[in-house]
Amino acid sequence: MKQLVRIGRAFYAIALFVYGCQQIYFGTFRDVFFSVYQNHLPFLNVFAWLFGLYLIVTSTLLVVSGAGKKAALLLGAVWLSLLLGTHMTYELISEPNKLYHLGLWTAPLKELALAGGAFVVAYSFEIPLTGKLMALEKIMPYGNLFFLYTITSFGISHIIYAEFLANTVPDWMANHLFWVNVTGIALTASGIAIILGIRVRIIALLLSLMIFLWFWLVHVPGALSNPVANRGNLLASAFDALAYSGVALLIGLTMKQQKWVEDIERWR
Repeated sequence: MKQLVRIGRAFYAIALFVYGCQQIYFGTFRDVFFSVYQNHLPFLNVFAWLFGLYLIVTSTLLVVSGAGKKAALLLGAVWLSLLLGTHMTYELISEPNKLYHLGLWTAPLKELALAGGAFVVAYSFEIPLTGKLMALEKIMPYGNLFFLYTITSFGISHIIYAEFLANTVPDWMANHLFWVNVTGIALTASGIAIILGIRVRIIALLLSLMIFLWFWLVHVPGALSNPVANRGNLLASAFDALAYSGVALLIGLTMKQQKWVEDIERWR
């Protein structure tokens, strides 16, 4: 069990390492991390390099039991700050398109999932915490809801944009549209079930396995075909999948029941 928990953390940490290397290589922020407002930043490449270095250092700390929990909590706060400070302000104030188009929210939802994933990683460490970061521990048990909200939204997106996403299914698989819709249903059902605290362990483990298979069958071939196009978006998306697989694995292994469900039962 402990070895699987370490693997879940490692998946998330590997993704962070790749993100960090991309930040340094391209000298700009990935649009998932920072909205288009980044184009107005002075010394953008310097900020991007520093953030990349931060992600690389954090990825190392996440696999160290002594510092991993603090690093994960701080990272969760950083992701949330960037989400609220850049993505939400852009979508609510500057976005020229209608906000009800779910496709416009892909980047913010990915950052929300990364924030939730960081809190899930922190939750997987059983060591007690002291100091200023203790305030973030109150958010930590609910962090998985951020991740699951993204999973559910992406499931709905697969159904809404099925014809567009059919092109992402490997050529050797028959009936692309069928698989996209099945994926959408599986993501939506998994997200809702885990949010409601229904068979959390088995559903989360199956979700982790499904996303891990996508990583190898869909994302890795796409990333290898063109790893630097569009600021390495295909490569980053592949490691998004690996991170999500690790987060789902940790939810299945470390969370017996949703904290918000426990709170409601205690209030009754």
